[in-house]
Amino acid sequence: MMWSAPYDLSPSAAWADALFASALQRSDEPSAAQVRQAVATATRAFGDLGCAARVAQEYGEHPETAVARMRWARTAVTGAFGGPSETQYVPRHARPAGACPAPRSPRELAGHTPARAMLQAC
Repeated sequence: MMWSAPYDLSPSAAWADALFASALQRSDEPSAAQVRQAVATATRAFGDLGCAARVAQEYGEHPETAVARMRWARTAVTGAFGGPSETQYVPRHARPAGACPAPRSPRELAGHTPARAMLQAC
């Protein structure tokens, strides 16, 4: 049986995925405004799920470089947008019916090791 990994649906995770999927490079030493622009451009081009799919593809094909790029993307997003907070999570009772996958707060995930955290530990 194959288990699906939980996915962090916070805005900061979506922004990091979008930056990861963008053409912006760490070596460009982008400003916060450039990071925000790259996130907006990638999100418009691919959508949130398309960006996530590109992240997954890169982790599958080039895990050794994907880990470093995601670390950079998360750091750059935190610098451009600020850090994540628990208030960014959508409570289960407030999300529309049929929303998939279900957003989960950090409290709901207590005791579970998210796949993204495992990959970042590498």
